[in-house]
Amino acid sequence: MDHMELEESPKQQYSDKEKENIFNNEFMPHINSMYNFAYRLTLDQDDSKDLVQDTYLKAYRFIDSFQQGTNAKAWLFRILKNSFINDYRKKSKEPSKVDYQEVESYYNSEEVDRQITPDLRVEALKDMIGDEISNALNALDVDFRTVIILCDLEGFKYDEMAKILDIPIGTVRSRLHRARNLLKEKLSEYAKQMGYKNA
Repeated sequence: MDHMELEESPKQQYSDKEKENIFNNEFMPHINSMYNFAYRLTLDQDDSKDLVQDTYLKAYRFIDSFQQGTNAKAWLFRILKNSFINDYRKKSKEPSKVDYQEVESYYNSEEVDRQITPDLRVEALKDMIGDEISNALNALDVDFRTVIILCDLEGFKYDEMAKILDIPIGTVRSRLHRARNLLKEKLSEYAKQMGYKNA
């Protein structure tokens, strides 16, 4: 199953030296982002380290599927996400899927763009501090947590997120919209507890 997640690109034939250069120069600079993503998914330090290690082992193993000059970070995030689903999520008691049907068709239309859901960094995170954001984010279902991380924390575009998550762009939009609303509700509760009047 491992090879399936990386089969889109035509295989290259890199020399050992080229593989080493790609790994060190294109993959390793993203290790901190990878760990942060893994931690946000697993909520466990040891599992995060295992997941990142597993991701880098797979990245090296399938390095011939990586095209130099493409987005290495998105490629690595996709491997990590697939490893999480295949290995770690099975161990958890979380439901495997969330039903997004009620808003999906609307978000699949071409006219829909980012303006529908204001950028989380501007609106929902205003006047908030780190712990509240982390707690609220961690309380979300993993599918919602993932789209927030990819878009608002890591800055991936919708088309990149669709590739990483193996879902249509419309699904990315609808999931992100729901995720941001859920997160805003949770942050609003924290804000009220902290005495913010306009929360």
